[in-house]
Amino acid sequence: MSAPHEAVTSHAETSRLPASELARQLVHNLGPTLVALLADVRDRKLPYKWSQTDGPRPRDAALTRLQVAHRCWNMLSGTESADVARSWFIGANPHLDEESPAIAIRDGRYREVITAAVAFAHHSGD
Repeated sequence: MSAPHEAVTSHAETSRLPASELARQLVHNLGPTLVALLADVRDRKLPYKWSQTDGPRPRDAALTRLQVAHRCWNMLSGTESADVARSWFIGANPHLDEESPAIAIRDGRYREVITAAVAFAHHSGD
């Protein structure tokens, strides 16, 4: 699959998910602390609350951050193990001026993060 196609497919899949399912998947795969960080919320329990079908819905800015993170997760977990994909979110990234993707998502650098995820997924196994 080509890199642009991966990004479009990931966007389509993420856009169809209810906010609660989006949060549930991210909490399951990344953990609540990392999800809270990238969503830019202080309460580490809030991602758990978002993941409940009858729980609160993330504010629009937090939801956008969750969607970007989920798109990246989809691209990376399709070619890498869960551990490698999770490490990608935490580690310094040369495409992001050596900041972690989680921090870049928090800071609203969505295009750069998606580009970094596509590059990483595209070069998997090289």
